[in-house]
Amino acid sequence: MTEQPVGWIRLTTQGNWFTSNAITPYVRLNGYQVANRYGENVHPVPPGRWHVEAHCQWLREYGQASYDVDVAAGQTVDVFYAPPFHQFARGRMGPTSQPRRGLATFVLLMVLVVLVVGATSVLMTR
Repeated sequence: MTEQPVGWIRLTTQGNWFTSNAITPYVRLNGYQVANRYGENVHPVPPGRWHVEAHCQWLREYGQASYDVDVAAGQTVDVFYAPPFHQFARGRMGPTSQPRRGLATFVLLMVLVVLVVGATSVLMTR
């Protein structure tokens, strides 16, 4: 039996359960779901072109992103996935650390929630 050549896709899922989602994002390599966790994930793959895709799931599927990479025998290819800060934005994926979408919207929503709760508590104490 001859050993097949192998390469690796090193996928870094940015964020953590607190800043993204308690459910880790789902990842597929050429359509096949693979194990994933926040941080670095190394997947052995045969050499060739690979389609890497990821998304998050909460009330609905969101944060979709994809990226194509070419992997040579013995090569490790870095891919970074940045899920968004909220469910109404797409994710980002690329060869280097990616900025995460939706921070301004997330901060604005949190400020509005604090203002509404504060105004409600002030009105209720009168």
